[in-house]
Amino acid sequence: MSDKFNTIAGWALFGGIVAIGLSSVSGRVFMADKHHAPEESGYAIAAAEGEGEGDSGPSLATLLATADVAAGEKLFAKCSACHTANQGGANGIGPNLWGTLGEEIGHGKGGFAFSSALADHGGSWGFDEMDAWLASPKAFAAGTKMSFAGLSKAEDRANIIAYLNSLGSNLPLPTPEAPAAEEEGAEQPAAEEAPEGADAADAEVTTPVAEEAPAN
Repeated sequence: MSDKFNTIAGWALFGGIVAIGLSSVSGRVFMADKHHAPEESGYAIAAAEGEGEGDSGPSLATLLATADVAAGEKLFAKCSACHTANQGGANGIGPNLWGTLGEEIGHGKGGFAFSSALADHGGSWGFDEMDAWLASPKAFAAGTKMSFAGLSKAEDRANIIAYLNSLGSNLPLPTPEAPAAEEEGAEQPAAEEAPEGADAADAEVTTPVAEEAPAN
């Protein structure tokens, strides 16, 4: 009984060793356990032209040229919880915003404690800088204490900028770009040619001949 059991166990162990060996060999030969790309790729799908590219829309200068100061004042109501905008107004959670456009970024404002992200930014509050700030304060100055998420609509930002500019700044608005000029070398209408087959005599200018005196 013991010999028979040992024989069966031996064959079972041998079968297991053979199975493991075959699995290892097939994995090496066929690389079944490796994820690899096929030798020939499938059909490439080309992206449609312009896919994923959003319309940039009108430029900031164009939007500012038609901006609505009254609409900007209404939008500023969202900011009034942290900012005052009257001349000589006190700072709140944020600085007073009278005369901000044209001022140095992150300085002044009656000693308001700006974050180092703004204090070290450099430059002044121009139209482009204010537009970028209103779009995303965190993207404009990483580490800023400003918790406002930003305004996604360019028209809303232009209206608020126009309103802020009316508060003691009055910077001249940028000039919108002129429409693109017509392509040079455009064909001009050709001068009309004389009709083919016209008689040469028709084109010549005839001079009247003086009558000869009668012969004696």
